[in-house]
Amino acid sequence: MDVWENEGMSDPHRELGAFLRRARARRDPETTGLLPDGRIRRVPGLRREEVALLAGVSTDYYTRLEQGRNMAPSGQVIDALIRALDLDTAGQTYLRTLVSTPGAWVSRSRPSVQRVRPELRQLLDSFSSQPALILGRRTDILASNTLARALFADFESMPAKHRNYARWILLDEHARTLFRDWEQQARNAVEALRLDAAATPNDLGTHQLVGELSLASEEFRQWWSAHRVHQRTHGTKRLSHPLVGELEVQFETLTLPGDPSHALYVYTAKPGTTSHQMLSVLASWAETHPAVAGTTSRTDAATDT
Repeated sequence: MDVWENEGMSDPHRELGAFLRRARARRDPETTGLLPDGRIRRVPGLRREEVALLAGVSTDYYTRLEQGRNMAPSGQVIDALIRALDLDTAGQTYLRTLVSTPGAWVSRSRPSVQRVRPELRQLLDSFSSQPALILGRRTDILASNTLARALFADFESMPAKHRNYARWILLDEHARTLFRDWEQQARNAVEALRLDAAATPNDLGTHQLVGELSLASEEFRQWWSAHRVHQRTHGTKRLSHPLVGELEVQFETLTLPGDPSHALYVYTAKPGTTSHQMLSVLASWAETHPAVAGTTSRTDAATDT
């Protein structure tokens, strides 16, 4: 049995049970409105019967959910569990995905090649002052513009199987020194990968990636087993760049209705700040050093892993 299966990802019911257990352990009893019963809490979080009470289901029913039994909770029950466990948006998405895609977990399939439409690539390359990336399934880096490669890494020069954001930030030594808050950024990448994995549970490439990272990274094994999920919609990257020094960039994630598995990440710096100035300096450097920063964004040719 591989690491993926050990973590329950080969069966949505087992994964649902594991996720509920960990979400229950993170729930603060004092914020639920439940009256204390005088019993000593020997483990953090809520007891099973407390979650059941908050969700309006029997303790036996909730216990069977946590045990990974072959059950199909209704939308009403899912909504009640979301409230009882106080799940954030990413947690809600993850829970609903696990419940709605049981049939997709039956067998593993080799994924199709992920490609970026020429028009989307044209849009990406039009961002001359903003770093931009296009990520696909399992956080594969499908395309990047010149400034993104100057800011982060020359993904063009990497072997095709290495063009993956989670793999890069966890295993590349440059990434560890580039991000001033590397641990938080890497943890977010792992949690985003778990969220993505639930939507395509039979994807062989995802299984292979999880297996590789589990063997190569102690941090990955720890964060993956925590069953936390993260949805990267916007945020800040705090960098220590070898050429321009310390800077902060903000990112926005743009989802593409015509390409639901693709997401466009655009990075900017606040006008008038040192970070904005340093990003402009880096853009000028990238224009005069195209051989170093990369001259094309054709990174999708072999993203079928």
